Amino acid sequence: MKIRDIFSFPLILLVRLYRFAISPLLPPSCRFYPTCSAYTLEALQKHGPVKGLGLSVRRILRCHPFNPGGHDPVP
Repeated sequence: MKIRDIFSFPLILLVRLYRFAISPLLPPSCRFYPTCSAYTLEALQKHGPVKGLGLSVRRILRCHPFNPGGHDPVP
């Protein structure tokens, strides 16, 4: 297990907790595919905690009603 995986693990758990406990209570609002939470999981797994979290924050800041959204895969 790599050191970046160790630091990514708690963040991945938080996202999964959000998807399991909080997301079902809210109406669907993500304008992108994959959803912001799925994007965050993939970014953390692919790029580690620092870059993955940065990509996720950037993506979440773009997820608003004035952005058309669409397909936006993890780079």
